[in-house]
Amino acid sequence: MAIVADRPRLRRFGLRHRLSRAAYRRITLVALFALSTIVLTGAAVRLTGSGLGCEDWPTCSDNRVVAPLEYHAMIEFVNRVFTGVVSLSVILAVLGSLALRERRRDLTRWSWGLVAGVVGQIVLGGLVVLSHLSPWLVLWHFALSMVLVWNAMVLYHRASHGGGPPAPDIDSRSVLVTRIVSATVPALLFTGMLVTGSGPHSGAHGDDLIERLPFSVHSAARVHGIAMITVLSLTIYLAWRVRMNEAARTDITTVLVVMVSQGALGYVQYLSDVPPGLVAFHILGATAVWVAVVRFHLRRFTELPR
Repeated sequence: MAIVADRPRLRRFGLRHRLSRAAYRRITLVALFALSTIVLTGAAVRLTGSGLGCEDWPTCSDNRVVAPLEYHAMIEFVNRVFTGVVSLSVILAVLGSLALRERRRDLTRWSWGLVAGVVGQIVLGGLVVLSHLSPWLVLWHFALSMVLVWNAMVLYHRASHGGGPPAPDIDSRSVLVTRIVSATVPALLFTGMLVTGSGPHSGAHGDDLIERLPFSVHSAARVHGIAMITVLSLTIYLAWRVRMNEAARTDITTVLVVMVSQGALGYVQYLSDVPPGLVAFHILGATAVWVAVVRFHLRRFTELPR
C-alpha cells in the first residue's frame, strides 16, 4: 500500500503531494548527474595543483568568500561553488519525495542519505584543506563520493519502480556472482586510491612538501592490477552465466566494455608516467565502472509494482 504524505506538514513547507513519479525520477537523475560530475571537478582541482588555491575553509583566503582572480584559487573556488549545485539537487530530492502523489518512505530515507553524505563531504573537504591535503583524507573524500553515487543510483532506481518486493531476473548462482562482483569493485577502487595517494599528483602547486601515502607506487599499482584482473575475471564468468538473458547480457556487456577500457587506460597511464590528462580520464573511468556495476546489480532486482 502506498504511504500518503501528511497534508499539514506539506503545507507547512509550501508543498502539495502532486509530483508525479516520472517528474521525481528526473529530479533524482539530476542529483545523480551532479554527484558524478563533482568527482571530475574535484579531480580537476587535484590534477591542476589547485588543492590549496583556497587555503582557508569555509572562506577562500584572508576571510574572503570569493576567490581572487588567480588560476589555482579560481579552480578550487569553482569546485566549491559546484558543491552548492550538488547541495541544491539533493535538497530537491528530499522535497520531491515529500511532494509525491503517493509518498514512499523508502524514497525519503534514501534522499536524506544524500543530504547526510553531502554534509559529510563538505566537512571532509574542509578538513582536507586544513590538513594541508592529507592523502588519507583525500582518499576518504573520494571514497565518500563513490558512496554518494551509489546512494543516488539506488534512489533513482527505486524512484523508477514500484517499491514492492524485489524479483531477480537471473538464476540464484548468477545472483550470488553478481553480489560478489558488486562487493569486490569497492576493493578495486580502494587499491586504485592507494596508487593515486602514493603517486606524484598531490593536489598542490609546487607539491614537494605535500605528504604522500607511505607506499611504493609500483607495489600499489601491482596490487591494483591484481584486483583488476580478479574483478574482470569474475565479470567475464558472470557474462557467460547470463548470456541467455537478453537484458542481463546487454547490461553486462556494458560493464565489460567499461572495465576493459579502464584497465587498458590504467596500463597506458602507468607506462607513460601518469600524465594529468590520462589520470583525469582514469578517474572518470573509475566512476563509470562503479556506475555500470551498480546499475547491473540494481537492474537484476527490479522492485515489483505495489
